[in-house]
Amino acid sequence: MAVKKVTLEIPEAVLLSEKTDEESFVREMRMLAAVKLYELGRLSSGRAAELAGVPRVEFLLALRRYHVFPLASELEDLEEERV
Repeated sequence: MAVKKVTLEIPEAVLLSEKTDEESFVREMRMLAAVKLYELGRLSSGRAAELAGVPRVEFLLALRRYHVFPLASELEDLEEERV
């Protein structure tokens, strides 16, 4: 799989206020981006897991931490089919 590298400039004050190091912050940013894109329906759970850098099951389990219901889009599809 081809991978693109993206560079973000993060003010040091942000890292200090988060009380974290660069590596941990990058991991959290990847997870947050993946969760939000999944929540918006822009990424499947599999693609979001790839973005987060974790297995799909781990990603789905992590959604609870962010108050995102896994499979919400699937439930919406079922509700639309019922109507």
